[in-house]
Amino acid sequence: MEAPVKSFGKNFRALVIGASGGIGQALADTLQRDDACRSVIGLSRSTDGLDLLDEDSIAAHAANLADQQFNLIVCATGALTINGVGPEKSIKQVTTEAMAAQFAINAIGPALILKHLTPLLSLSERSVFALLSARVGSIGDNRLGGWMSYRSSKAALNQIIRTAAIEIARKRPEAVVVAIHPGTVNTTLSRPFASNHKSTEPHEAAFMILTTVDGLRASDTGGFFAYDARPIEW
Repeated sequence: MEAPVKSFGKNFRALVIGASGGIGQALADTLQRDDACRSVIGLSRSTDGLDLLDEDSIAAHAANLADQQFNLIVCATGALTINGVGPEKSIKQVTTEAMAAQFAINAIGPALILKHLTPLLSLSERSVFALLSARVGSIGDNRLGGWMSYRSSKAALNQIIRTAAIEIARKRPEAVVVAIHPGTVNTTLSRPFASNHKSTEPHEAAFMILTTVDGLRASDTGGFFAYDARPIEW
């Protein structure tokens, strides 16, 4: 399979957060097979103790990597069913605990990832910080309703990414910070809800995501894109 990432040149460095998940592991595997990629570091809760719900944990891992600069950072974290509670079908099912849990993992955690890992982006070369979001986080594209907590947490994530992109561009004008919708992927997150949707395998999704990342330019920073590089409305 052709290498999906060409725009960083040779010997680029990559960091994947959530590398033990279906998409995260596929992203790390695909990058490891890319001859131009000098090194790939994958971090996750299950293998490295990186806990999105613990800022000290995120800060400690960032400190351990402080002597490195990355051309590509991908945050492939997220959750749809948490503590056995899946997405709501109606506003009547919304609870404080379930909504707070969705925001903690899908919005606050990635915000802290941005906070602590942005200094690891290359200062002198083009770099990309891509965070996996979801099309259902689009307010303009919402025509079905339901899934209020998950939708809202992803909408919040999109705003976090948009806001961070503006700030990051001031010091790193060549940096691209984007939200990426991976599509419906055959993972433990999506599988229970994918019966009516065509799904892709994780490695196929990873290849498409990285191909999209490869084509992004500084003018795309702060954007929301699907795995096929098509922009998604907010």
